[in-house]
Amino acid sequence: MPATAPSHHPRRRRRTTRLLAAAATVVTAGALAAAALPASANAGESHRDHGGHGGHGRYQDVQLLSFNDLHGNLEPPTGSSGRVTEVQPDGTTKTIDAGGIEYLATHLREARKGNRYSITAAGGDMVGASPLLSGLFHDEPTIEALNKLDLDVTSVGNHEFDEGAKELARLQNGGCHPTEGCYTDEEFEGADFPYLAANVLDEKTGKPILKPYWVWKQKGVKVGFIGVTLEGTPDIVSAEGVKGLAFKDEVETINKYAKELQRQGVKSIVALVHEGGFPASSSYNYDCDSPGAGDGISGPIADIAKNVTPQVDALVTGHTHAAYVCTIPDPAGKPRMVTSASSFGRLYTDTTLTYDRATGDIARTAVKSANHVVTRDVPKAPDMTRLIDRWSTLAAPIGNRAIGYISGDIDRGGTESPLGDLIADAQLAYGKTQDPETDLALMNPGGIRAPLTYAASGGEGDGVVTYAEGFTVQPFANTVNLKDYTGAQLIQVLKEQVSGPNEAAPKILQISSGLTYTLDLTKTGADRVVTDSIRLDGAPIDENATYRVASNSFLAGGGDGFPTLNEGTNELVGADDLTALEQYLTANSSAADPIEPPAADRITIVQ
Repeated sequence: MPATAPSHHPRRRRRTTRLLAAAATVVTAGALAAAALPASANAGESHRDHGGHGGHGRYQDVQLLSFNDLHGNLEPPTGSSGRVTEVQPDGTTKTIDAGGIEYLATHLREARKGNRYSITAAGGDMVGASPLLSGLFHDEPTIEALNKLDLDVTSVGNHEFDEGAKELARLQNGGCHPTEGCYTDEEFEGADFPYLAANVLDEKTGKPILKPYWVWKQKGVKVGFIGVTLEGTPDIVSAEGVKGLAFKDEVETINKYAKELQRQGVKSIVALVHEGGFPASSSYNYDCDSPGAGDGISGPIADIAKNVTPQVDALVTGHTHAAYVCTIPDPAGKPRMVTSASSFGRLYTDTTLTYDRATGDIARTAVKSANHVVTRDVPKAPDMTRLIDRWSTLAAPIGNRAIGYISGDIDRGGTESPLGDLIADAQLAYGKTQDPETDLALMNPGGIRAPLTYAASGGEGDGVVTYAEGFTVQPFANTVNLKDYTGAQLIQVLKEQVSGPNEAAPKILQISSGLTYTLDLTKTGADRVVTDSIRLDGAPIDENATYRVASNSFLAGGGDGFPTLNEGTNELVGADDLTALEQYLTANSSAADPIEPPAADRITIVQ
């Protein structure tokens, strides 16, 4: 049983401020059983050239390039967020630096060469939880970059709702921000590509808030795309972000619109699903079909794929930030390709869909797919470099300010992470400035979006933490809230980490200094939290006593499967969580005396 929740789990609202070549040679291949087909069409030159030469013969290969969970990472992500793991022929592994929109653009453009029938699609979370370069400007830079990247279509993800449906509509349709106005001399034009939201309905009208599907057409070839996000989006996005919206079952929605596309004569269908799975290996080139189809992956996408109608020919997925190219049998028992390209632009998937002109359908026995690394050993795309430079100039006065100093990398990985401890301590310290009676702080691991790295990311020098780096760690404008709980409620909160909705994939809260307990992973359900081991400053928790707890507003509202946290009383709403982190780093570190990475030894784990 995994002891940590996947790093993708989001927090609430995205933080904003009123201040202002060659394709990778290292690939993994997953293919359905090869079938002998008549010669495919000759390829052409241009991704967006829809008027080129048609195919020769009955079958036409269509290239589908896809990625997911970019999260506004225009610059190369740092630390572990900017690496992928590759398994070697001898079974050992190595890591490869990957990601960055300048490199992703180069790789995709190179991959398209010689493929006139080429589509680029994405699986959601293109924006939200973004680094400062994009998040500071409500992700307008990312939409602009995706337009230049020639993205054709994407599904919405949960993070597309961080600022609500109106802001999502603005990203789609354009217009300056309603409160912050225009950031440049030109009005924001919005996305050139359609966002698909088939299972996100307006509660009043019962209709999708954006297009449910989109059809790509070229020279008689038609491929339909249906886009959905996970049904559980309201559980992981702020209530304000999903106000007035209903999120429907993914399978039922896809099947509904597959029938509609079929009635329109579109028989080749791809589902863009912002929900994912967990492969048996973290290596991107792991053979997901070993020993058999579907055996190498678990999680929600496995059940979805097994139930989506056979009319759908492939699933491009996301949300879990995992890398996989798997075949999972459809309800008719036929293998069907299911892919995910990790996150942050570190990988892209190249899938070949062989289109049968006689039937209008995909010859699925010929579908093949591979994940490719977005290596940084190719030339940067000049247009993306110019875009980054332009927005960086606007962001620099804010982002380059030093807010603290560290003596080494402070990681976010593990059941209890050094960075999780640091953030919890920062929120406890902030809580005490608001109410000296504050006893402890709790932090959800999914809200920690990146590590703090010792190496300089710019010209600030090694060990310096800038505002931009802090923003990347905590990019949501959650407030730090104080609430009173009984000792019994506090114990229940800790047990909710491993029970109820969190039983299958535990979400282990990061805890402030002074709180300790034992997590026994040999047990099941709530029993994994050993009640008698829970101590605060060495004393057992008194079930009848009252404890003052600091947490971010997402957790305080019961987010991430912690309903008891919503039951607290005497609430005090404080400043945003990045302010709390900034104040803590500034007060407790200097160039001569930097903060050392916490030991992450507050939770005793029995396995």
